[in-house]
Amino acid sequence: MNFEALNLTTPLLNALKDQGLEQPTTIQHKVFPVAMSGKDLLGIAQTGTGKTLAYLLPCLRLWKFNKDPNPHILILVPTRELVVQVVEEVKKLTSYMNIVVTGVYGGANINTQTATVLQGLDILVGTPGRTLDLALNGAFKMKAIKKLVIDEVDEMLQLGFRSQLNSIFDLLPDKRQNLLFSATLSPEVETLINAFTIQAEKIEAAPAGTPLKNIHQSTYAVPNFYTKVNLLHWLMDKEDSMKKVLVFTASKRLADLLFTEIEHRYPEQIGVIHSNKAQNHRFNSVEQFRNGNYRVLIATDLVARGLDIMGVSHVLNFDLPEIPENYIHRIGRTGRAEEKGIAISFITEKDNAAKLAIENLMKMPLDLKLLPDEVNIETHLTEYEQPKAFTGSTYTKSKKKVSAGPAFHEKKSKNLKVNSKVSHNEKMKLKYKKPKKRGSKGK
Repeated sequence: MNFEALNLTTPLLNALKDQGLEQPTTIQHKVFPVAMSGKDLLGIAQTGTGKTLAYLLPCLRLWKFNKDPNPHILILVPTRELVVQVVEEVKKLTSYMNIVVTGVYGGANINTQTATVLQGLDILVGTPGRTLDLALNGAFKMKAIKKLVIDEVDEMLQLGFRSQLNSIFDLLPDKRQNLLFSATLSPEVETLINAFTIQAEKIEAAPAGTPLKNIHQSTYAVPNFYTKVNLLHWLMDKEDSMKKVLVFTASKRLADLLFTEIEHRYPEQIGVIHSNKAQNHRFNSVEQFRNGNYRVLIATDLVARGLDIMGVSHVLNFDLPEIPENYIHRIGRTGRAEEKGIAISFITEKDNAAKLAIENLMKMPLDLKLLPDEVNIETHLTEYEQPKAFTGSTYTKSKKKVSAGPAFHEKKSKNLKVNSKVSHNEKMKLKYKKPKKRGSKGK
């Protein structure tokens, strides 16, 4: 089947042709007729299967020109990077259409974004928090929304956006179409679907855990961080095909440490992004990697869902993820658009349980390769790998509490009450420091 069979308009077909796209993917083919019917739907598909076009094509096919300055289509995504990428996809698809699209996200000037939204737009793409802020500030009216799209629903809930989503649902009109997409169907996702959609039709295409057939997966057993660095050097020096490598680490600190270890060997070829990096730095690093100026981009799972870059030759799991599904999201960055891809994972002894969980999820073993003889095995450990010194039991016997009785303190002398009669002479003596007798005024 080609895109012409979907009864798309000529402007959309021309835009797809300009991008060299001829045939829809499985999720795009299955979603299109259901979305066109106006029904609510939940698409279950893993990263890299073309979900973005799956919801954009029917939304743009049904779009009609209107003079309302408020957006009629709202697209919510979990990360800033994904906001930018969805906006770019909309602009590509609407190159022959008169549609205004804007992206909003946190970390940028809200006053600038408010001014842009107030100028009028047709499609708003944003993260939940900033979208809610703009709606509450009166930048646009939620009641004008006709179609709501939420991409990466499971990731949204995992990142803690449930309260913002609930608030957005409360502001939206009851009469609307909901198009939701998720890589997994967790209980939290099902609860959200049941609460805010009307008998949403579930469309499943390559759910998370389905091994990607066009990606070759392999692993290396390594003892520690610095041996991993040596192995990475060996692979990059030996494999000329490693031209665009996306490297995932377990934490922001490890990402920065890895960047420090390899940047001097490949000057101006390495980029790093994570949540502690400034927004401009993150966008610039992704753009440099996309354009091929960076050979390696080091990242955390922050961008595992949202990074859409064509031509990624290798995905390298410097550290295995704790959540098995995240492994699928990571390796889905390569082997896109039916191309071949390669995924390599470095596994330490503590990662064996995570490796087993991934294999159980995919229902297939990961290929284990022997560590090359040319790779030096290091004995030096990072501070995170250093064994914790045992200083003996830290238990100390608590002292026996002694009952102190009721609180008590001595009163000041002036506040003491004494049950004794004080004569007038004594009162005068205390007051004037000397005896004062009656009738002495005239003397």
